[in-house]
Amino acid sequence: MKLRTKAPRGAGSPAAALAIVFKLVESAQSRWRAITAPHLVALVRNGAHLNHNS
Repeated sequence: MKLRTKAPRGAGSPAAALAIVFKLVESAQSRWRAITAPHLVALVRNGAHLNHNS
């Protein structure tokens, strides 16, 4: 079946896509784990790569 309207598919415009992504990230933030190790944050900011196995 062919779409007969000229309505955009998907997000529509770059501004609408950005708004959708913003709302998704905003809702995901409520489920993110809080950072409880400020000394590790300082290491990552300085360019260190953390390995989850160690």
